[in-house]
Amino acid sequence: MREESGFSLIELMIAVAVVALLATVAYPGYRDYTQRGKLAEARSQLMDARAKLEQYYQDNRQYTGADGAGFPCNSTVINGGMKYFSYSCALAGGTFTITATGQADMAGFVFTINESNVRATTGLPATWTGSGSTCWVMKKDGSC
Repeated sequence: MREESGFSLIELMIAVAVVALLATVAYPGYRDYTQRGKLAEARSQLMDARAKLEQYYQDNRQYTGADGAGFPCNSTVINGGMKYFSYSCALAGGTFTITATGQADMAGFVFTINESNVRATTGLPATWTGSGSTCWVMKKDGSC
C-alpha cells in the first residue's frame, strides 16, 4: 500500500490564514514607513528653495522677481522632476513663503517655510496628528 503525501485542505487553509494575518498587521506599518520616506522630498526641496531665495535676496535686496525664468520660484525650476509634492512660492518684497503640497498618495500633506526659517505643517491626512505645528511633522504621531 502506498502512503499519500502532500497537504490537506485544512493545513493549506491554516497557512493562508497565517499569511493573511501577517499581511494585515504588516501593511499599515509598511505604508507609514514609505510615506515617511517620501516626506524627505518635501524637506529637502523646501530647504533648497529657501537657500536659493536667500542667495537671490543677497544679489537683489528683494524676493520679488525670483519667479522669473530660471529663478528659484519659477514653477518649472522648483517642480522639475519632483514626484510626490508640488511647490509654490508667494513673494512680496522682503518676504516669501514656499509651500509644498502632497500629490497622489501623499495628498493631504502641506508644509511651508518662510524667510525667517519658520517651518509649519498646515495640512496632514486625517489619520495623522499635528496639523498646525510650527515644525514639519514627519511621523504619524505628530512628532517632528
